[in-house]
This record gives sequence, structure tokens and C-alpha cells, in this order.
Amino acid sequence: MAASLRRSAPSHRGAGRVLPWLQRNLFSSWLNGVVSVALLGLLLWLAVKLAQWLVLDAQWSGSGPGACANTQALCWPFVRARWPQFLYGLYPSAEVWRVNLGLGLGAVLGAALAVRRMPGRRWIAAFLLLAYPPLAGWLFRGGVAGLAPVDTSLWGGFFLTLVVTGSVFWVSLAAGVLLALGRQSRLPLLRQACTVWIEFWRAVPVLVLLFVVIIMLPLFLPSNIKIDPLGRAMIAFAILMSTYLAEAVRGGLQSLPAGQYEAARALGLSWAQSRLQVVLPQALVVALPQITSNFIGLFKETTVLLVIGLFDLLGEVQRAASDPQWLGAGTTVAGYLFVAVFFWLACFSLSRASARLERRMTRYRPARVN
Repeated sequence: MAASLRRSAPSHRGAGRVLPWLQRNLFSSWLNGVVSVALLGLLLWLAVKLAQWLVLDAQWSGSGPGACANTQALCWPFVRARWPQFLYGLYPSAEVWRVNLGLGLGAVLGAALAVRRMPGRRWIAAFLLLAYPPLAGWLFRGGVAGLAPVDTSLWGGFFLTLVVTGSVFWVSLAAGVLLALGRQSRLPLLRQACTVWIEFWRAVPVLVLLFVVIIMLPLFLPSNIKIDPLGRAMIAFAILMSTYLAEAVRGGLQSLPAGQYEAARALGLSWAQSRLQVVLPQALVVALPQITSNFIGLFKETTVLLVIGLFDLLGEVQRAASDPQWLGAGTTVAGYLFVAVFFWLACFSLSRASARLERRMTRYRPARVN
């Protein structure tokens, strides 16, 4: 009997916290009570209408265009029927195993790297940074060692979003670190060159830079060197993203106490050694929130590839919704809702993972001296 009373005590304490909070925040006066009741009633009405629109009135069964006879109701069979297209674009179905293998290998390596006590983490990180990109590129594109070639114009959907985001971020972070270090260099010419490069490209809108690189880059290359539109788009994204990351890293470098630089010099480390072994690891930890924010922004900015004829997840949804067999407001809205929920879940997961990594890395932050 006593044990049951002890178990029920937390619920009474919880109720004891909730009622005073409601009285203090929602019903502190008669006017606040009227407004709170009105707003709660409005929210309840909106929730009922939204549930009716999303679930009750929506069409769920079936797999073909005939399942959505009411073109105004949400057509979830459209998402189910075009799921492979949303994932892989027009990638040949017989070769999809290559995409699954490449992405699966990257996911396994990333998960292994996230395990704190995983043996050989340095080797895993080195393989992921140096060997995995060319291996994945060989799997995805083919044309070598017996793999059938798959042109990048057939790449699309979530697969294209991941390829662009991962490749651009990998290159941009390395370039951003170099630009940030160059902007703090003791060589005036190098420092001014990095400053001008960062300030110029950071002020250019992404669409303008995209069109400039797509149109003008082939004019500056030899005639025997050809870069497909996807490669040119990735170069444009890498130029812009590297400037953002350079400023984030530079902010981390400037936030460090002067004692860190002095300690490195006192140990007899050279300029390069002090930056790589002492200063840069701490600066990256400080800049981690901004780096994650830029990564999430890059993940969402891949949707602008649609304007140059490359179909990422949003582009594939639009292309599928324009099929005459699936025309209808319910089909289009269902596709856009799917994209919105997908990007929200992905970006929220990235932000949570970044917050967890930041908490783990706080032990590397320099102690502040008052």
C-alpha cells in the first residue's frame, strides 16, 4: 500500500506544477482567460480540420492514378507509386544496387566513426575522407572495371541531394580551413588575396554564381576537358560554401585566447604545427554550430539545381507531378508535403546530431581566463 502511494506521488506533484502554471500564464485575469480559451478553441478547430484534410479525407489505398479520382483530395498513392523516382531519379533500376552499396558503405563508416571506443577510428576517418569519395564515384558513375556507365543526367532524387551535399561539403570544409588560415597569414599578398576572394564570392547570389559557372567555366577550359553540368554545379556550390565556412573557421580562430598561440610558440612548434595541432582543433569545436548551420543550408540549397535541369528530390517531385496521368491539386500538394516533412526531419536530425557532438567536444574547448 505504501509503495503504491509512493508511486502515485509524482503524478500529484506534476498536477501541482501544471495548475499553478496555467493560472499564472493563461488565466491570471478574466481577460487573459477569455483570450486563452478563444485561442485554444481556435487551435483545436485548426487541428481537427488539419487531421481531416491530411488523414480522413485523403486517399490512401491504391497504387495507380485511378486511385485518386478526387483530384482535390490529398493523393498519398502518388508518393508510394513514385517512391523509387524520388529516391534515385532516372537511375537505371538494374543498377540501383550500386547506389545502395555506395550510400550504405558511407553510412556504415559514418556510424563506426561515431562510436567513441571504436578501434582504428583514425583509419576509418582516413578511409572515409580519402578513399571513400573516389570509390563511391566509381560505383555511381561506372564505366570502369566492368560497371556499366550511368550518365549524371540520370541521377536525381534524394540520391542526387546526398551526392551534392556530401561532395561539396567535403571539398568546401578543406578549402574553407585553408582560406581562413590564409586570411590570418603573415604574408600580406596571401592575406589580401584570401580576403578579396572571400568577400567577393560571399556577396554573389547562389543563382548568379550557378549560372556564371555553368555558362562561363567551359570557356576557360581547354577543348579536350569537358565537365558535365553536375560537376559545374558542384564547383559553384563549393566556391560559395567554402567562403561561408572560411568565415566560420576564422571566427573560431579569433575566439581563442592569445595564450593558446603563445603556448604553441613556447613549445617550439612552427607556424604550421601550431595551427594544425593546437589552434585549429579548438577553433573547429568553437565554430561547430556555424559549420552545422552552413551544412544544413547547403542541404536545402540543392533544390536550386532544378533551374539548370538537374532534378534533386524537389525536382523529381515536380517532374512526377507533371505527369498527365497524375495531374491534380491533391497530387501536387501531397508531393510538396512529402518534401517538406522529409527536409524538416533531415535538418532536425542533423541539428540534434550536431548538438550532441558539440556536447561531447566541449572538453577540448580552451578554458577562459578571467
